[in-house]
Amino acid sequence: MNNKSTLKLGLAQISPVWLNKKKTIKKIKKFITQAGTKKCELIVFGESILPGYPFWLSLTNGSEFNSPVQKEIHAHYIRNSIQIEAGDLDEICEIAKKYNIAVYLGIVERAKDRGGHSLYCSLVYINQKGKIKSIHRKLQPTYEERLTWSTGDGNGLQVHNLKQFCVGGLNCWENWMPLARTALYGLGENLHIAVWPGSEYNTNDITKFIAKESRSFVVSVSGLMNSKDFPKDTPHLNKILKNAPKVLANGGSCVAGPDGEWIIPPVIGKEELIITTIDFNRILEERQNFDVSGHYSRPDVTKLEINRERQSIISITNNSNK
Repeated sequence: MNNKSTLKLGLAQISPVWLNKKKTIKKIKKFITQAGTKKCELIVFGESILPGYPFWLSLTNGSEFNSPVQKEIHAHYIRNSIQIEAGDLDEICEIAKKYNIAVYLGIVERAKDRGGHSLYCSLVYINQKGKIKSIHRKLQPTYEERLTWSTGDGNGLQVHNLKQFCVGGLNCWENWMPLARTALYGLGENLHIAVWPGSEYNTNDITKFIAKESRSFVVSVSGLMNSKDFPKDTPHLNKILKNAPKVLANGGSCVAGPDGEWIIPPVIGKEELIITTIDFNRILEERQNFDVSGHYSRPDVTKLEINRERQSIISITNNSNK
């Protein structure tokens, strides 16, 4: 392997300081620093790690309408979610720039352009210069997630050049959506990032499948969460813990190569920075006999249309203050 064709990856399998924005940012910065000092060129964090996955929904009758319990927890969630326009990610961008490391980070976004009070499960890409280059809002929250997360749009279906690689990413069960994957394939993706709240039952099958389908490297990164990880100041903590299992998310972060075989099989239950180096030439080798958006495609027969418009309830045709 030569340095020009390789990329050193860091998979940050961590638990958040659940629903505590400031303390979780501090922890994320610690892991970026660790990865930076080890000369990683890309670090990936799990889905909604900042400030945490909405585990309470399935534990406290989250679908109960007009429930004071659900309202209070949701308000706490909003207050600790991330508003990018307010500079909530500035410290993370600065440390990425300091260590010349790109970052994929799962956040719960309090989107200013949608009024500032609705939440989106978003995957943010920060480049090695510390610039936010894309914010992908999850297209379709899964099952109970829809009680707290809003549906996203296609604006963040984008890829980014990183050395010789072309990297893109999706949130959790979006990775099972054929057309979402196809959108990234068609944009030239050859390093796929899949972020998850945690558990190897999510990552074990799909990681290898996407690698085999796309002849790309696939990096799945998951979070961790145990019942002891809920902070004492969590609203209605007693109700959450009453039905909570000891382990809510056990990790399962892993890496598959373009041949669909494990480079790093799922790592269970360990909070750590997992490091590996991948070689771009492996992609070229596997694309010899199958290239899903190239020589093995038939765009004259089937073709995908992507709407990248950022959704809004308003359309301003005259931005004048007069």
